[in-house]
Amino acid sequence: MSTTPRHLEFAPPPTPGLLRALALAILAHAVLLAVLSVGVQWKRDAVQETFEAELWAKVPTQAAAPAPEPVAEPEPPKPVPPEPKPEPKPEPAPPPPDTTKADADIALQKEKVKAKQLLEKKLALEKAEVEKKKLAELEKQKQAKLEQDKKDKAEKLKKEQADKLAKAKEELQRKQDAKDAQLEEAQRQAVIKNAQRLAGAGGNGAPGSTGTAAQSSGPSPSYLGRLAARVKPNIVFSESVNGNPAVEVDVRTSPTGNILSARVTKSSGNKAWDEAVLRAIEKTEVLPRDTDGTIPSLIPFSFRPKD
Repeated sequence: MSTTPRHLEFAPPPTPGLLRALALAILAHAVLLAVLSVGVQWKRDAVQETFEAELWAKVPTQAAAPAPEPVAEPEPPKPVPPEPKPEPKPEPAPPPPDTTKADADIALQKEKVKAKQLLEKKLALEKAEVEKKKLAELEKQKQAKLEQDKKDKAEKLKKEQADKLAKAKEELQRKQDAKDAQLEEAQRQAVIKNAQRLAGAGGNGAPGSTGTAAQSSGPSPSYLGRLAARVKPNIVFSESVNGNPAVEVDVRTSPTGNILSARVTKSSGNKAWDEAVLRAIEKTEVLPRDTDGTIPSLIPFSFRPKD
């Protein structure tokens, strides 16, 4: 079992050569002390002191024989004068100030000032140019507004004149339509009266005729029936109506029998029936000629849904 104390069991191992290093350190210190001692003794000089004395006596006495001359002792070595201290070297004169850097700084400052002035001048010119463009744009907008106002005024005047002209045309057309309607109504009434007269008199100079012509003018008695028979098959109407209302329609034709227009002169009160009759007349397109080869320019029709 190990006898090493537990607190030294995990201690680091001793440094090798410790004693040798300690001996070298002691030897170095001893050499240093010896050198210092020799230096101190060498620096110290032996100083010899001499004294003189005069003796006085009250009675004259014979002077004693002179003392033997002392044996000259060897002179002590002369002290070595200390080495003269080197004279301090004069400090070198400071170099002349470097003006190159100062000149460069001055030149740089001048360049900066010049660049700043140029920049300010450029900014001022750009600002003036912007103001000039802004004024030009405002002037352009002003001119454009004046032109637009002038154009709008001209358009307004033109529209007013056109409205006046349109109203005048409408008034003229209304008067013309009224005149045409009166003429159509007169023609229609004449055709109806003529047809009724022919139907009652027998036509073509029949007895009881009040006409003086050799032959009565106007459609033959059976012509209106033939026209109605041509239109009725084209009527398409399936709605139920109250009563049996009649719609009266005036049809304009060309000399060749082509239907030019159809207009309701008296409604039946049922819009669907009125439109069905107009569609049937439009679908018929062409009407047959009368027995004398003529076709009236205006033909009145009357249709009832239950006839």
